[in-house]
Amino acid sequence: MKGYIRRLFFTLLLISLNTGYGATPKPFNVRDLVTLHRLSQLNVSSDGRYMVYAKRSVEQESLKVSRQFWLLDIEDQSLIPEQLTSDDASKHSPVWSKDDKSLYFISNQSGSYQIWRLEIASKKLSQISDLSVDISSFILSPDGKKIAFTATVPESCQALPCSKPEPTKTTGQVYNKLMVRHWDAWKLPELSRLFVFELANRNTAPVMVSQALETDVPSKPFGSASDYTFSHDSQSIYFAAKLKKRDAAWSTNYDIYQVSLDGQNLKNITADNKAWDGQPKVSPDGRYLAYKAMRRPGFESDKMDIVITDLKTQKSSRITQEWDRSVSQFAFTPDSQYIVASAYHLGQKPLFKINLDKQSVTQLIAQGNVSEFVITQNQIIYGMSHLGAPTEYFSVPLTGGNARQITHINQDKLEQLSMGDYQQFKFKGWNDESVYGYIVKPANFDPKQKYPVAFIVHGGPQGSMANSFHFRWNPQTYAGQGYAAVFIDFHGSVGYGQEFTDSITGDWGGKPLTDLKRGLAHALKSYDWLDGERVCALGASYGGYMVNWIAGNWKKRFRCLVNHDGIFDMRMMYYTTEELWFPEWEYQGPHYANPESYERFNPLRFVNEWETPMLVIQGGLDFRVPETQALATFTALQRKGIPSRFLYYPDENHWVLKPANSIQWHDEVNRWLKEYLNP
Repeated sequence: MKGYIRRLFFTLLLISLNTGYGATPKPFNVRDLVTLHRLSQLNVSSDGRYMVYAKRSVEQESLKVSRQFWLLDIEDQSLIPEQLTSDDASKHSPVWSKDDKSLYFISNQSGSYQIWRLEIASKKLSQISDLSVDISSFILSPDGKKIAFTATVPESCQALPCSKPEPTKTTGQVYNKLMVRHWDAWKLPELSRLFVFELANRNTAPVMVSQALETDVPSKPFGSASDYTFSHDSQSIYFAAKLKKRDAAWSTNYDIYQVSLDGQNLKNITADNKAWDGQPKVSPDGRYLAYKAMRRPGFESDKMDIVITDLKTQKSSRITQEWDRSVSQFAFTPDSQYIVASAYHLGQKPLFKINLDKQSVTQLIAQGNVSEFVITQNQIIYGMSHLGAPTEYFSVPLTGGNARQITHINQDKLEQLSMGDYQQFKFKGWNDESVYGYIVKPANFDPKQKYPVAFIVHGGPQGSMANSFHFRWNPQTYAGQGYAAVFIDFHGSVGYGQEFTDSITGDWGGKPLTDLKRGLAHALKSYDWLDGERVCALGASYGGYMVNWIAGNWKKRFRCLVNHDGIFDMRMMYYTTEELWFPEWEYQGPHYANPESYERFNPLRFVNEWETPMLVIQGGLDFRVPETQALATFTALQRKGIPSRFLYYPDENHWVLKPANSIQWHDEVNRWLKEYLNP
């Protein structure tokens, strides 16, 4: 690979050591959080020599976001990364060509999102697709001759180019079934379709291979290219989808389909399982089809197993059914004898290696949070963060052993910042069962001082704060303000076995509240530098619900509360949210069929007990927890005369994603904490 800038490794080391020499590191804050580089979209050449990734950067003053592709020689550590792109266009999804000489990716530099190719050696850039629709995702076939891609088209579209609907003077949209909106968008009469075209004949109209089904491929809003894959011989495609039937809002029944490249011979290969099936992958030798699957219909947090189907015998088996962890990302090793997978595990999200024959599991790395990984002939390249630093890329041998850090993208920035040290702890929670938590010390910690506490409650509720570097709820932003951060993986959290996760069903305000009480008491007793008189509880989503529940059921413990997108009334939440399978599983049916279950842990019931000052935050595009929940919370606080403040984002969904809004969010939260926690 030509074009690399060769520098000796010790020169880089000297530069990094001299940067800010003698300067005292400053406490980490939200502006540092927003402007740290973010790595993603890792891809490795087929020979395992070179890796490409996307680096997201934010300008310090303008907060302008830029994402560029970078190239790195994995083997030669004397080389620094080479920037491959520099334009202002939005771009994503880099994929190596079959011969490792080019890079395919999606870019909007022509005015719409199309597939482009960059020749690595010459830097020649050429547009591969020129369609009337935006391409959202794509994959390259094993033989390197075909591309499968997805694009959203009108429901009536039979082939590209699609005829556009005639404009009308009316703005009303008629719906005959749920879902009428999802996540942060109202549903339109359109579908995301799966297409295929041959690179040698790319001017020929692509074939719409998913046309026979009324469904989105990939699923919305978080589907991706991992939802479909070519067969080993490149003659058919497997894809995951959920049909848009009347029960779409309360069904989790995704299935995997196989279809030939002409759109014919469509068959559902997981019809027997009425629960979730998805993310199909074919083994390198073509023998196996693997996919992730749940067992229980209607439950989105059921244990996620890996199912292996022998394509010769058509026999299937759940190779992880005896392993009490839920698989996240997975991939075959080159010899097709093993699968590598990431999974939450005791407050971490590490990598595991699964033997297909023995169905045994070996842990490859122990600490941190793995965000993505790619397997080469002899090693695994993976992105990993932890509570003290954002994602960098590492490698570990396929056989296990010592990991090696490959990138140091944020090293110069982190050396100038003071982060809080962190520690995991364990205590006896509900029913004296083991529960885990973390404490993050304030930056520039002095053991002789007493520090106020930011007590963070994670969302989900089937989630985990874990040992990861979060760009929305980051404990280091509180540590940088002089607070200690404490958070608990209460009953219902993932990574501690499926029984632990299941235990929250129908008990949202029970076991988790007990764990939170005992966890905070344990931290205050174990760390004498914590000031138990100055504690504020903060949470979003389920964490926001728990803040409302705490307000009425754990009085006088906290100086203040912060509630982001939290549920106020379980009754109206059921009738206004979009994914009905979630409350119907948690509360054993629709509200009208089981109102007592919804009412048992309804924060609305205890408003008369509220007295703690609360900051309420809400996104206007949040259709998961609609804005009326936040308005009701704020109304109750104001009417009762409780000190309260309402921060509203009309352009944000369940998350606050825009850099400027993120800074404002943290500034308002920190202002609230200082008002009630600082002496």
